Amino acid sequence: MQNENIPDKFLKPYNPQQSETGIYAMWEKSGYFNPDICIEKGITDKDAEHFSIVLPPPNVTGTLHLGHALENSLQDTFVRFNRMLGKRTLWVPGTDHAAIATQSKVEKELIKKEKKNRHVLGREEFLKRVEKFAQESHDTIVNQVRKLGASLDWSREAFTLDKTREHAVRTVFKNMYDKGLIYRGERAVNWDPKGQTVISDDEIVHEERTEKFYYFKYGPFIIGTARPETKFGDKYVVMHPDDKRYKKYEHGQKVELEWINGPMTATVIKDKASDPEMGSGVMTITPWHSIVDFEIAERHDLDKEQIIDQYGKLLPIAGEFEGMKITEAREKIVEKLEAKGLVEKIEENYVHNVPTAERSGGLIEPQIMRQWFIDVNKEFTIPHSEIKGIESGSETTLKEIMHETVSSGQIEILPERFEKVYHHWINNLRDWNISRQIWYGHRIPVWYKKQTGEITNPGKSDEVYVGVTAPEGDDWVQDEDTLDTWFSSGLWTFSTLGWPEDTEDMRNYHPTSLMAPGYEILFFWVARMVLMTGFSIGTIPFKTVYLHGMLRAKDGRKFSKSLNNGIDPIDMIDKYGTDALRFSLIVGVTPGNDMKFDEMQVNAYKKFANKLWNITRFILTETHGKVEEKPELTDADEDILSELNDVSTFITEHLEKHRIDLAADKIYHYLWHEIADKILEESKPVLQGSDVTAKRSRQWVLYEVLTTSLKLLHPFMPFVTEDIWQSLPYKENDMLMVAKWPN
Repeated sequence: MQNENIPDKFLKPYNPQQSETGIYAMWEKSGYFNPDICIEKGITDKDAEHFSIVLPPPNVTGTLHLGHALENSLQDTFVRFNRMLGKRTLWVPGTDHAAIATQSKVEKELIKKEKKNRHVLGREEFLKRVEKFAQESHDTIVNQVRKLGASLDWSREAFTLDKTREHAVRTVFKNMYDKGLIYRGERAVNWDPKGQTVISDDEIVHEERTEKFYYFKYGPFIIGTARPETKFGDKYVVMHPDDKRYKKYEHGQKVELEWINGPMTATVIKDKASDPEMGSGVMTITPWHSIVDFEIAERHDLDKEQIIDQYGKLLPIAGEFEGMKITEAREKIVEKLEAKGLVEKIEENYVHNVPTAERSGGLIEPQIMRQWFIDVNKEFTIPHSEIKGIESGSETTLKEIMHETVSSGQIEILPERFEKVYHHWINNLRDWNISRQIWYGHRIPVWYKKQTGEITNPGKSDEVYVGVTAPEGDDWVQDEDTLDTWFSSGLWTFSTLGWPEDTEDMRNYHPTSLMAPGYEILFFWVARMVLMTGFSIGTIPFKTVYLHGMLRAKDGRKFSKSLNNGIDPIDMIDKYGTDALRFSLIVGVTPGNDMKFDEMQVNAYKKFANKLWNITRFILTETHGKVEEKPELTDADEDILSELNDVSTFITEHLEKHRIDLAADKIYHYLWHEIADKILEESKPVLQGSDVTAKRSRQWVLYEVLTTSLKLLHPFMPFVTEDIWQSLPYKENDMLMVAKWPN
């Protein structure tokens, strides 16, 4: 018979759709997401150890995907665990303006609906459109994050393009410029002819294509290329200095030969960049249109000639092919070489990866351009350093900062195997191109003196002003370019805490405790946060980097629009509840390893939530809604508590080791197989028996098992556990989210 003290809701199966929104509103209203409120209400000691995370900011380009759900669930699990441990726990929310991605989306819609590009609309009006779109996307994303149960302190929300972050960005830019680390120079960069901007390496998508590969006679040499259209300016032939086949050729030797547009003189260059094992072991170089070739030219002070313009068309150096797009010119160039007898052979099915721009789809055409860069090898004096191996006042480089913070053990990378990958990437790191030819984003804080209303020699004139605020007077004009998005997001762990002001948040919560992004942005974001933090404040941005793997479809393929296999996390939540989705993602995740998403697992964990609901109904019914003072316990009940303690210890230790998968698996099996299948079944004859002492002992222990299990499960499945907690007749705290973690 149902006890009158048991809430009616337990008479029905658990329905997450009826409770989750109300529970999240209750959490927010309590203020417990804010560590200041927890201290004020005596829940957390003001001198307690801190645990802090800044949310990897989702791009304001639309909606969240399952990868975001995984990332949010991971972080919220660690946040809730540490909050229950009694730490001053702060999780800072925020979003990223994602300059190129956001601008590209808006401009595509503008062209589609109004047949206009941004230049027709004008900078001011276009930016209003972008900001409106970004705000709408932000609102959608924030609502999604709330639905995922993320216990973020919304009072501290940040945006990479807001005024506080702008102040931080300009401060770092000026400080780096003053140290000589930021410079404007001409280097080879990734140019997107379709999007008309430079892009970073991570904004490149390498598409596998099957094309022709050509072997040409270049004087006495055979050279290979997939891009004949770049070869008009090739007047250097490069070979490895130890290649015995070309021992008779000396560095700098001149070779007369016939080429595309007639006779020319080639110069022999001996350089280790040429691979003797590849093809004939020699290659010609096109310094203007290849970053690798540019570096060879820089080492040997070689000429650099532009062959292709910024719209992907051939320049006058191409002779009769001038003005043609490279794709239409390619075969015609080969025909001319064939007529001259300079084609050795053509390989028809050459499979290779072609770099394309992620946002525009344009084929990347490396160009030498005048851009802003950060010098990663230049020595500078670091005034204050808390980095092991780098003393305050010593000379260091940005590369050394990135190496030392990890090799010294100050920053732990999980899994450990990524440390070697991290150091290898830094060893090969080039100067960082930070300028973009777009309108949306942090505009470069550099102003040039106007003369007769025009900029004269921008960046070359002595009349240049770099500052946090604009110079006085109306005879200055600001640089047109904006900063790479990674520049502002590289400041994320400290700009979100109020830097460059000396705030309490900076003193209390930095360095942050944990960063948990996907392994694919180890270099593009994580390494740059290490660089920026080391330079700006002489310390580390976080203590641990937990690199999760990529979430893939059930068949192992990536989720993508082209495959039409994407899954909206909100659809899963509406169908199965947030807890079921979160648990399905968490229980299978291990550091650095990809995982497959299976909707059947989400359904299985919905049943698990209902199993907990049924366990609760049984225990509350059998304890008659009352919990007496701890009675004398039977040996059997002491054994139950001992096992419960072992489970609690296991989960605690593995959460502290960031093995969230093992901790989740443990509480799942304990609740389902130990409590439901064994303890409750063994309890029925005890509770129905005549031994009053044994009955009271078992009632007390069952209630203890329930409350402790709710605590252990709460970081993983916060909604159903909080819902149950609110119905308990006795509880130590008004909310489970701030209850004391089992000791």
